[in-house]
Amino acid sequence: QVQLVESGGGLVQPGGSLRLSCAASGRTFSRYAMGWFRQPPGKERELVASITWNGGNTYYADSVKGRFTISRDNAKNTVYLQMNSLKPEDTAVYYCNKGRGRIIATMQYEYDYWGQGTQVTVSS
Repeated sequence: QVQLVESGGGLVQPGGSLRLSCAASGRTFSRYAMGWFRQPPGKERELVASITWNGGNTYYADSVKGRFTISRDNAKNTVYLQMNSLKPEDTAVYYCNKGRGRIIATMQYEYDYWGQGTQVTVSS
């Protein structure tokens, strides 16, 4: 069993920044890719970013490319999502996810554990 606990969400003004963290339980965190998804109000869940098991490769949705950065610290069993230049359309519940394998994963079925989510609201 793996538990994922997100933190760092909140209310921020447009143009602001937030850093999300996801702490994972278990000794196998470093073996798997990780990802961040989000679900805006009334919309489908979508992939935001993914990172390989060793942090050597990353993937970003076009909507966040150049503004968001995914990273991980395997010694701390933690994955991060640095979000800069936030826009109102970034408002969503953000979920941390553990991949089934080591490489970049872009589809929901490629992830087998999900966190409970953290709310990010971008509004003036």
